[in-house]
Amino acid sequence: MRLYRSPAPLTVALALALSLSFGVTTHARVPSEDSAAAPFGAECRTSVQGSHVVAHCHNPYVETDRVQLHIECVRWWDLDTDSVPVDAGPATSVRLSGRCWKEIGSAWVSHQNRGS
Repeated sequence: MRLYRSPAPLTVALALALSLSFGVTTHARVPSEDSAAAPFGAECRTSVQGSHVVAHCHNPYVETDRVQLHIECVRWWDLDTDSVPVDAGPATSVRLSGRCWKEIGSAWVSHQNRGS
């Protein structure tokens, strides 16, 4: 009498039994340089009304954040635009705006750390 039609279940059971027999080793977590970095980045909210985009950014952190609004237009003949970069200092709010001639495809804000 055969117990298994294929060797797959037996192989899986053997692999599971062998993996459980080896102990789980834990290692102390060493903090990386990135995890020790101070929080950074302005919080930005964008709104689109027709062919106009407005982004309001507030930086609650100590480091200056250089923000820039990027706009992609839907029409192939409508030029995509980037706003002038603006420094959002500590506890500062800035307003960025732009437009397309017709519909807005997408809009986002990029961030660059400018230091203190």
